[in-house]
Amino acid sequence: AGVIRYAVLLITLLGTWFIVQTYFDHRWKVVSLRSWLGEQPPRHKCGNQKSCAQNHFAFKIISGAANVVGPSICFDDTVHMSSVKNNVGRGLNIALVNGTNGQLLKVDTFDMYSGDIKTFLEEIKHGTIVLVASYDDAATKMNDNVRALFVELGSSHVNKLSFRDNWVFLGAKGMRNKSPFEEHIKNDKVMNKYDGWPEMLQMEGCAPREMD
Repeated sequence: AGVIRYAVLLITLLGTWFIVQTYFDHRWKVVSLRSWLGEQPPRHKCGNQKSCAQNHFAFKIISGAANVVGPSICFDDTVHMSSVKNNVGRGLNIALVNGTNGQLLKVDTFDMYSGDIKTFLEEIKHGTIVLVASYDDAATKMNDNVRALFVELGSSHVNKLSFRDNWVFLGAKGMRNKSPFEEHIKNDKVMNKYDGWPEMLQMEGCAPREMD
């Protein structure tokens, strides 16, 4: 009986080894064939999940995480703002790009505990695409005049923005409709991912040239 048990165990181990060896040999052949053919997995602009149609710009906006990890703004495969570039700060992080050719016009940060953003928003020219990422707090000094300026850029959520909410937004000066590119999450003691802050937001998509 003992010999039979050992024989069965040996056969089982050999069978398992054969199956595993066959699987990995097959996988190695597939990988080797792809490497030989020079095939690489597709890469999309800004690391997005899919490519954009012609006459559209790829973008990805990531809000800050609590007051620890800074936000990131990528447009047409170029990261314009990030902690690595050392050009982000608490409050609102904003990149302005030309809505026709996608070229960067300006980046700036506004500490919404004390900063004044009204003049900056008023000076944005028609046809400019505006990308916004919050970090830490984006609403303490956001008065009705500032909210109205963001509404003119196409925002639907700015009037609901409160202390330490997270917000990512892409709009444009001269938009006639509300922007489809906006995400907002409330600072909620019960639902917060971090102690005192909600989870970060990430939004990607394809913005048409000359948004209207």
